[in-house]
Formats: sequence, structure tokens, C-alpha cells
Amino acid sequence: MRWVVYAALALAVVVMIVVAIGAMLPKAHTASRSAAIALPPDALYRLLTEIRFGDVPVRIEREQPPSLLVTRVVEGQPFGGTWTYRIVPAAGGSQLTITEDGEVYNVVFRFMSRFVFGHFATLDAYIANLQRIVSERRS
Repeated sequence: MRWVVYAALALAVVVMIVVAIGAMLPKAHTASRSAAIALPPDALYRLLTEIRFGDVPVRIEREQPPSLLVTRVVEGQPFGGTWTYRIVPAAGGSQLTITEDGEVYNVVFRFMSRFVFGHFATLDAYIANLQRIVSERRS
């Protein structure tokens, strides 16, 4: 029975440490990734406006087809910010750069985003899914 008390105390200490570190981290962060996409800029731009990955509601904040798209996370989420998509012509298609200017409001999620998932995880997954879709459509 004593080990249950020790385990509960250890868990409480870990949670307090996570909360304390998360509270010390800045809310805002910037992360950016680039990738070659085998589509011309106009087709890539169209695809970016058609597809949605995940359940995060976003709205389009700025459009300059076929080179710039800015989306913003709709309020009411534990995080917010923008994704800026920049598209330039490149050999074999386009060079896509996505820059996340994000904010994480919840201190526990802020800790997890920084030390567990990493600020680049969502960008990397998005680009991998985008490349998979392009590959499937070309097949």
C-alpha cells in the first residue's frame, strides 16, 4: 500500500515539474520546413486550398495565388497562430516552404509541444501527407 502513496507523490511531482517548465516557456514559437513538391505552382496552390489534414479548423487569412497562402487557426483551440505557405517554381515542380507562427496557451501542452512532439512534427507530417497525395494522384 505504501508504494501506491509513493507512486502518487512521484506522479504529482512530475506533473508539477511539467507545469512549472511549461509556464516558463514562451507561448509563441516559429517553425519552418521546405520541401520539393512534384506539381507546378498553380496546381500545388489549388491542392493546398482543397485538402485539409486533421480536425483543426482554420480560415484563409491571405491569398496570392499561386505563390502565397496564409491560414489562421480558428479561436477556441488550446493553440493558435498562422501557417504561411510560400510556393516558388523549381525544377520538377515547386519548392514549398511552410512557416508556422504558433502559440500554445496551455502550459502542459506547451511543454509537450516543445519537448515531446517538437514544433516541427505537424509540419513534417503535413508535408509527408501532401507528398503522398501528389504521388497517388500522379500514379
